[in-house]
Amino acid sequence: MKTSTTRPPSAPVTFELCRVRQDLTLLEALRAIEAGAAGIALVVDARARLVGTLTDGDARRVLLKGASLATPVATIMQRKFSAVPPEAGRADVLDLMRARLIDQIPVVDRRGRLVGLHLLHEVIGAEERPNVAVIMAGGRGLRLRPVTESIPKPMIRVAGRPILERVLLHLVSCGVRRVYISVNYLGHIIENHFGDGAHFGCQIDYVRERIPLGTGGALSLLKPVPRDPLIVMNGDLITQADIPAMLRFHATGRYVATMAVRRYGHQVPFGCVESKHGRMRRLEEKPVLERSINAGIYVINPPLLRRVPYRNYLITELFEECLKRGERVGAFEVEEEWIDVGQREQLKQGVTP
Repeated sequence: MKTSTTRPPSAPVTFELCRVRQDLTLLEALRAIEAGAAGIALVVDARARLVGTLTDGDARRVLLKGASLATPVATIMQRKFSAVPPEAGRADVLDLMRARLIDQIPVVDRRGRLVGLHLLHEVIGAEERPNVAVIMAGGRGLRLRPVTESIPKPMIRVAGRPILERVLLHLVSCGVRRVYISVNYLGHIIENHFGDGAHFGCQIDYVRERIPLGTGGALSLLKPVPRDPLIVMNGDLITQADIPAMLRFHATGRYVATMAVRRYGHQVPFGCVESKHGRMRRLEEKPVLERSINAGIYVINPPLLRRVPYRNYLITELFEECLKRGERVGAFEVEEEWIDVGQREQLKQGVTP
């Protein structure tokens, strides 16, 4: 198992170079813009609280209006600016960027102190990967009826955004640029929403299931077969799972297939007793039982696709076959955010249609 820590949508390392004190001049602000290479200067007070911003465009405009390089930055900075807290998710940051038509968003803590900077190219994903992803989105979502009577389960909205869109944007942010979406039930709703993927920073092709093919059968329809390990994800997950780390884990372990797993604890609502031959050995009050569960994210080597039949087929059957053959199968632990919205209980926790 790997170890990791939860990270924000983009690594906020540029903001230190972009920072400038409010008692300095436009010249120092321009130097900060140049040093940070982010097109923005972040103006802070003596307590490191963000009090304003100045983009390179702002600087050009004030210079054209007659300002000099000696003009105090506090007199020309933008005091009304957009910012997000450290815990803001990638989708929320991207939504704000699109709504405000901006490429940079500062990160501030509860005291208003500058602690980071999100850049559009980092949120979307700078490093392009050769790996293809397949998102399984063809299920009927029977457990979530009546919500899914008129909308496919992956299109249920969470905080205003379809679950499937969150999955897609997360893959794009990890550098994935080619995505297949497997559709069946109400698939036209998914296709109309995502189109060819251009608006989301990737190329989308659709695997159309004429019959329900389960969580794995649609892989038999992939043409051409990818050359690099394939990422497969369920379409009803909300997660920040570290996909690049999973790919590295898969390659380093020389696995033919890797399954993402997550620790799950269930509290027994009663006191538990261990006994032998009628004699009590141990008493434990309401213990929590922990197991590793399937997290619905997989990495599969391309040759395995030849084993996938064209029928209703669970992807776990492929893993079971690999284990029976004695092949190396990995279990990559996901420690980041992970919610399976296929469970009705999750709908009661703020998920809305």
